[in-house]
Amino acid sequence: MSSFFSKILIAIARRKLESKNSSATLSNKQILPLARRIKVEIKHGIKDYIYVIIGVFSAGFGLKGFLLPNRFIDGGATGISLLLENMTQINLSYLLILVNIPFLILAAKTFNVKFALRSIVSIAILAIVVHYVEYPIITQDPLLIAVFGGFFLGFGIGMAMRGGSVIDGTEVLAIWLSKKLSITIGDVLLLINIIIFSFGAYVLSLEIALYAILTYLSAAKTVDFVVDGVEEYVGVTIISDKHEELRIMIIEKLRRACTIYAGKGGFGEPSGSYDKDIIYTVVTRLELAKLHTEIDKIDESAFIIMGLVKDIRGGMIKRKPLK
Repeated sequence: MSSFFSKILIAIARRKLESKNSSATLSNKQILPLARRIKVEIKHGIKDYIYVIIGVFSAGFGLKGFLLPNRFIDGGATGISLLLENMTQINLSYLLILVNIPFLILAAKTFNVKFALRSIVSIAILAIVVHYVEYPIITQDPLLIAVFGGFFLGFGIGMAMRGGSVIDGTEVLAIWLSKKLSITIGDVLLLINIIIFSFGAYVLSLEIALYAILTYLSAAKTVDFVVDGVEEYVGVTIISDKHEELRIMIIEKLRRACTIYAGKGGFGEPSGSYDKDIIYTVVTRLELAKLHTEIDKIDESAFIIMGLVKDIRGGMIKRKPLK
């Protein structure tokens, strides 16, 4: 952090603390931690908006370079906007804002106002990009339009989500309805999109509706890829009498870190008696086969629990370097 930037952050932190307690004499020990927190907030805010900007331009390319010139539709709020644009000839940039407003009001009530405001900014930027930025029309081939239009739109939605906002409000509705109706978010999104595609088949044509399903699948898979990352991580819990040998194997052969829990037997053991250490580690899906092989070499009867890890940060995520 440069000296000039440091002075600005310290001055901001000092002003914030003085506004809370103007009579107190402030020391560097009080000011510096707040200055560091402000620095982190600014750093993360810049990174989030870079994600959003990349996502908006990608979504704009998918819409204007593929879907919009060929009267294609997609799922979600974007699909509703595209469908209304085909029916009413109202500019898509206006419809993107109008259609998403009810979802963003719901987001403010369901989540928080900050998330809703950030999403409003993201959708407004997308509307401006769609209205003013001229993208080249890439192809007239329906299959390429569906696949690559969905890819660029999904990439944009995923990047916006990584930036802490949405440019398609139906995810908010899906989360709200899933809590009210006790069904999964995926089922709600599927139901919403079935309604959109059915209406699209009636208003436009069955062929366009079928291509729209392909567009939606391409976009949905791309969103998962962008949000979850290139590597899919799996959390693995191992319970075995040979826990020390397994711990050494994970560190030395897989070059992964692990966490050890002190476990107690819950079946066939006296209450409260110490049983064995429980090992928890995180590996990529590609490393699972090797992990199973190495575990079987040590203890074929080891109890293993596996679960997908959607997001991961900090700690020893990557392999430890060889010494």
